[in-house]
Amino acid sequence: MSTPLQIGPHTVQPPVVLAPMAGITNAPFRTLCREFSGGKGLFVSEMITTRALVERNEKTMQLIHFDESEKPRSIQLYGVDPATVGKAVRMIAEEGLADHIDLNFGCPVPKVTRKGGGSALPYKRNLLRAILREAVSGAGDLPVTMKMRKGIDDDHITYLDAGRIAVEEGVTAIALHGRTAAQHYGGTADWDAIARLKEHVPEIPVLGNGDIWSADDALRMVRETGCDGVVVGRGCLGRPWLFADLVAAFEGREQDIARPSLREVADVMVRHARLLGEWIGDEAKGVVDFRKHVAWYLKGFAVGSEMRKRLAITSSLEELRGGLDELDLDQAWPAGADGPRGRTSGNNRVVLPDGWLKDPYDCAGVGEDAELDTSGG
Repeated sequence: MSTPLQIGPHTVQPPVVLAPMAGITNAPFRTLCREFSGGKGLFVSEMITTRALVERNEKTMQLIHFDESEKPRSIQLYGVDPATVGKAVRMIAEEGLADHIDLNFGCPVPKVTRKGGGSALPYKRNLLRAILREAVSGAGDLPVTMKMRKGIDDDHITYLDAGRIAVEEGVTAIALHGRTAAQHYGGTADWDAIARLKEHVPEIPVLGNGDIWSADDALRMVRETGCDGVVVGRGCLGRPWLFADLVAAFEGREQDIARPSLREVADVMVRHARLLGEWIGDEAKGVVDFRKHVAWYLKGFAVGSEMRKRLAITSSLEELRGGLDELDLDQAWPAGADGPRGRTSGNNRVVLPDGWLKDPYDCAGVGEDAELDTSGG
């Protein structure tokens, strides 16, 4: 049995967290993951832009809607302006919108980094400190955590400084993705950095993120780095039952690792699409939103390219179910289905605001206008 992870008043046992992913970890996907885990673990919302939240943007208010069964309710916020972050956090605390707040300093997407946000922000030490201070003071009794990367690139590594600032400002736990912003999702995650951060900030839990494709990977990360828990992102794309595997592995029941047949996978696909339709309030829009998941679910199974294309353009549950029923649903779990999924591009030039790297302490030029007005990333 693993040691429970403590996030403020919330005990997370086993210490497994669903990483926020834009357009993916909405309420329907969180529901599936939570069902497979038996309600164990922590499941974080999509990244929410603080400015959009403060302005009560209609799409954003839907994104922060939690099912009654979600406990604790966990929101991830993105922001670059301390005052706006503070307002958003106070709004969540005062209106009881969530039970835990995570701050995003890990997103490597150009539309985020070019504003100085996401994985670009920890380079500005004083700005990071100001945001964390506003968030922690505004959160009241709610625990505040943060997710970050190693740094901007190999010449601008920030995670040890950022970890120390986080401890000093009262952050409850830190998750580290073992890549730089420049790496995006390419190459191999640096688990040694997770171990170094754990040694550097022994006062609070450190969670490891990066290249967890199976339950065995999660156990190995904890064993090799000494981290207090794992954050799983791309490894669960098209595989919400990975959370059942993770619970089984951390509870010492490796024999219970799921190996679903294509028939079982197809049933989950239809349920996922149905939940999306119910959440959006329109079956066709739910099925369209589900299309991006099709290839992830079918990875490794013998499904012809024409059928894959057909399934990826369906627009009704009946059409989706009909197409799936034409497949050989008795196929066993394929040997090649484990392993990387999702985007894997690497070694990108990080798009930053002009002069961003000149001074790691000066935060002039970052203001409210740098907040994105739409959620995502």
